[in-house]
Amino acid sequence: MTTLTYSQEPELSADEFIDVLARSTLAERRPVDERATIEGMLRNAGVIVTARSNGVLVGVSRAITDFSYCTYLSDLAVDVAFQGQGIGRELIRQTHAMAGLHTRLILLAAPKAQTYYPHIGMQRHESCWQLPPHQPLP
Repeated sequence: MTTLTYSQEPELSADEFIDVLARSTLAERRPVDERATIEGMLRNAGVIVTARSNGVLVGVSRAITDFSYCTYLSDLAVDVAFQGQGIGRELIRQTHAMAGLHTRLILLAAPKAQTYYPHIGMQRHESCWQLPPHQPLP
């Protein structure tokens, strides 16, 4: 019997994080070969929520928040073998609750997840702007 548990894990290891990123396909868009970057991502996150099946990490949500106004959900990864079971939705729900429901939850969807977020009730926002790494304003 599979037992699924969710918890806040601010001390999640880089090894486990990288492993679940690979099993979720999110590793395609994360610097998994740059250990110092991954460690900094974990160390500086405001909220890290995990989903474990019989102790094995199968999902993670990592957010940056001020706990007052906004919460940026920077990573949502669920092992492909566990997708479709509501794990992503529960990770988002718990992350938002821990950051504060009074905050605006914001994320950038991965290309393969474009249809997932409206399916769970999130609203699209058409205006997002970015500067790529190492590219200052002209």
